[in-house]
Amino acid sequence: MKKQEDPKEMNAAQGLLPIELVEDLQAINPWWQGKPGTPIPRFRRWAFARLMRLVEAGLTQATILRGPRRVGKTILLRQVIEELLHRGVAPTQILYVPFDATPGAQNLIEPILQMARWFERQVVGRSFNEQARDGLTTYLFFDEVQNLNAWAPQLKHLVDNHAVRVLLTGSSSLQIELGRDSLAGRVTTVELGPLLLREIAELRLGHVETGQWPGNGSEELADSEFWRHLADGNRKTLPVRRQAFELFSRLGGYPVAHENPSTEWPDIADYLVETVIQRVLQHDIPSAQPAQRMDTHFIEGVFRLACRYAGQAPGPAAFVPDIHTILGQFHSWASIRRALHVLESTLLLRLVEPLELRLKRQTAPAKLCLCDHALRAAWLQETVPLDAEGLAANPHLSDLAGRLAESTLGYFLASIPNLDVAHFPERGAEPEVDFVVTIGTKRIPIEVKYRKRIDALEDTRGLRAFLEKSVYNAPFGLLVTLEDEVRILDPRIIPISLSSFLWTR
Repeated sequence: MKKQEDPKEMNAAQGLLPIELVEDLQAINPWWQGKPGTPIPRFRRWAFARLMRLVEAGLTQATILRGPRRVGKTILLRQVIEELLHRGVAPTQILYVPFDATPGAQNLIEPILQMARWFERQVVGRSFNEQARDGLTTYLFFDEVQNLNAWAPQLKHLVDNHAVRVLLTGSSSLQIELGRDSLAGRVTTVELGPLLLREIAELRLGHVETGQWPGNGSEELADSEFWRHLADGNRKTLPVRRQAFELFSRLGGYPVAHENPSTEWPDIADYLVETVIQRVLQHDIPSAQPAQRMDTHFIEGVFRLACRYAGQAPGPAAFVPDIHTILGQFHSWASIRRALHVLESTLLLRLVEPLELRLKRQTAPAKLCLCDHALRAAWLQETVPLDAEGLAANPHLSDLAGRLAESTLGYFLASIPNLDVAHFPERGAEPEVDFVVTIGTKRIPIEVKYRKRIDALEDTRGLRAFLEKSVYNAPFGLLVTLEDEVRILDPRIIPISLSSFLWTR
């Protein structure tokens, strides 16, 4: 007796899709019929120009845009499509599939490959490779791919056998990270976090200025003159920078907080809790691969403590009893560390590890740096100002603000591609240093002293001790402060305010 063919398998082999899914794709890609897409914001984030370069002429055929939830990845993808159409790319050379808005795609055996085949046959009208031989590029945009089964092997097959350019996004960075391992050499990854300080200035104040941070791997960062010039030059931007930093202090860096200036903080906080924190803790992590699964209440408890300890490096003596107090259950330090690494994979926080010296692995815990202090304020319902005026009105919060300033700087540094960042815990007679950036053979110690008055001796003790150890090869140190007008007589120590530091990108 002949085995009955599975309709799904037959459709896949013939490049066919269910009629409902075809109708969805036609509605989502209105440019095929010469119609405009839904309106999108005009403001373009820093990553837009880089994505355009990668999509049009990158070294790899595929680009992955990853980052925390709700930072604007989908908007960027749609802006790239709009720009390609504006530059004259034929509408039938662009396919856009938002997998969170096309539920029928979840029922396909190989959704990425089947949709690509359907697009090739039914819309383009000939093979992607034939298009390429005639000098025409086909662009495929897949949004929210993380929950598709075996998306990475499908992408690998697609780019290995077809001359296409692909841009993918994923809101669950945990799942995106798990899929990237099999794509080495085939994809370029771009990470997008909350708004940069200059982006807040542009979005809210209309001030446009190019960042001064050098390119990846630049040795300029190891030149003290670069930092002195930077600190001096940024003083010219003080009025607008101060306004932007006040907005960042009060509302954080998520786009939703600045796209609608009339929105009040309580509404923003509710939005962040529901669409960012709870979505990650209750959906993204539980839906990860079995090896990553853990109890939801436990991961929530660890994240709550990570918010409490932001900017610090708590070890088992702090974490283990605190988790027991919150949950009423004992959890080992090993399980807590695993939970922290899972949270890091979602990009809600970064773990800045201790500096390794003399090939000896350090046993000190990692420093916890949140992607945005607004998440902490929303989750813990505890607002802490970072700007000078806000702290002047709430001096009792100064110590906590200093830790959050350290957390903010740590995430900023750890988010820069190819930048080696660590923290230097207290070792015997050597005092701790908040961060150490390694550039080639040189190390740049960075200390955060976030207070109104700076003691030129006491507040630079860690930096001076590090600089005086020739084995560390540190030509100078950076003192990150609350105010701009800080003077240090030691020529090896360069003061720079946190707002000025953040302004560089």
